Amino acid sequence: MMNDYDESIAFLGHWGCFQKTVFFLLCASTIPNGTGVLSIIFVADIPAHHCRIPEANLTQDWLNVVIPTEVVNGKQEQSSCSRYRLDVVRNLSAQGFIPGRDVNLTELQQEGCVDGWSYSRDIYQSTIVSQFDLVCADQWKQPFSSTVYFLGVLCGSFFAGQLSDRFGRKPVFFITMACQTIFTFAQVFSPSWTVFSILLFLSGLGQIGNYVSAFVLGSEILSGKVRVLYASLGVCLCFALGFLILPLFAYFLRDWKSLLLALSLPALLYIPLWWFIPESPRWLVSQGRVEEAEAIVRNAAKKNHIEAPKDIFQNFIPDKETTCSKEEESYNVFDLFRTSSIRNTTLILLIVWFTLLTGYYGLSLNSTQLSDNPYISAFISAAVEVPAYISAWLALAYLPRRYAASSAVLLGAVSLFLIQLVPQNLPELFIAMEMLGKYGFTTSSSIVFTYTTEIYPTAIRSTATGTCATISRVGSCIAPFVFQLGVYFKYLPYILLGSLAVVSAIATLFLPETFGKPLPETFEQMGKRERMTCPCIAQRETAEPVVLLESQL
Repeated sequence: MMNDYDESIAFLGHWGCFQKTVFFLLCASTIPNGTGVLSIIFVADIPAHHCRIPEANLTQDWLNVVIPTEVVNGKQEQSSCSRYRLDVVRNLSAQGFIPGRDVNLTELQQEGCVDGWSYSRDIYQSTIVSQFDLVCADQWKQPFSSTVYFLGVLCGSFFAGQLSDRFGRKPVFFITMACQTIFTFAQVFSPSWTVFSILLFLSGLGQIGNYVSAFVLGSEILSGKVRVLYASLGVCLCFALGFLILPLFAYFLRDWKSLLLALSLPALLYIPLWWFIPESPRWLVSQGRVEEAEAIVRNAAKKNHIEAPKDIFQNFIPDKETTCSKEEESYNVFDLFRTSSIRNTTLILLIVWFTLLTGYYGLSLNSTQLSDNPYISAFISAAVEVPAYISAWLALAYLPRRYAASSAVLLGAVSLFLIQLVPQNLPELFIAMEMLGKYGFTTSSSIVFTYTTEIYPTAIRSTATGTCATISRVGSCIAPFVFQLGVYFKYLPYILLGSLAVVSAIATLFLPETFGKPLPETFEQMGKRERMTCPCIAQRETAEPVVLLESQL
């Protein structure tokens, strides 16, 4: 294999015309991921609804009370799933009885919504909830729709990395982008919730595959501090930008079908990127396709107005003995638990990843329920991510990993606990506390992603991050149901997420510190890392955060 790829292409520099093109185009390609992954908060939102009352020749007095009232979170609301028996009410109305004066409404029998439901159009023209009647007995399908999507993301995160390793970064990037676009577009024509869910699952597969391929492609083409900037801030901010755009689209397009069309069709603009984004030369070299890699690098040199050397990859030396020895010394997931020290580290990271992704997606999916205006609430939720990612980037550059990650998630935990003390007449403070909680979860997540790659040795780094990512996706799958617990007690979801966050904050302190230290190459070096000691900031020297691998996502 090549002795040092980075040295071979060092003549290109870090920030020429070629690098700028790749950086901005790949960052722009992640904007649809931000709009797509969280579009479900509007597509599957629950509009106000009650039982439909067909033409029944009722007096106005009876029409006003035929839907019983009930107390929900301390407020009187019309029942969503029941009505007084229509035949009884029709007879009472025909006889001239007045409800509340001649008839005690509490003694009347009730029935379900046998004639369907009427949905409010004050906020939405339609959602999949009103389209497929995902209410009352079928109400479980509403949060499960989000879970189906994240199951697709989970499967996509598992397969996307392997496919790109085998067939190349560029083809997988464009194929998964096409899948995301096609299946999102096809959801508009779903005749049933079942068909919609299948297409939603496939859309999730494409969404994460596209994001992973873009992430890896940029990380391998770019180099130096530009690579770190791309991996830790560039794609994250563009993802957040997509989330910021989402409420704007949803505000002007109140129908769920129109919204999905508006989110899917702009992806056609990315087709020309095929001629501007090259395959990863690093991957081509690893596959022995040196001539193709050299052609791409020479083209890059031409764009940067730099004269390329005669033999760019002259150090590429296939070494069969080295290759065979590496194959014999392969590692698997069981090696993450081989000793008590490594086992403890792995278990702590699994808990932390699970907690952070559950909290992030739980709070994101709940954003439309924070106020009477779901569009403003979702915009605020998206805007919080911008300072969170910037904070994570600064923390990775200047602060010890475990203390930064622990402090951020602890901030989120405290904020969620304090929500219970917010008076009912201060809804703005309630929203602010929840958003501060999301800020903590988002910041800590970004830090921990990089932290994980710095803990494990090179031989098992991909396996470790892939295992943690899989567990984190399990958390995102159950996240849609977390705030359903508010039916039993309004603050139960916040107590649950806050408690998990406190456990994670404490557990993170027991991880080995990696700040300012070289990456471990062996398990022995990993075991020598200090734990529960205050690292000296002066030791950081010129260390840079590690670029995330595709298996992390």
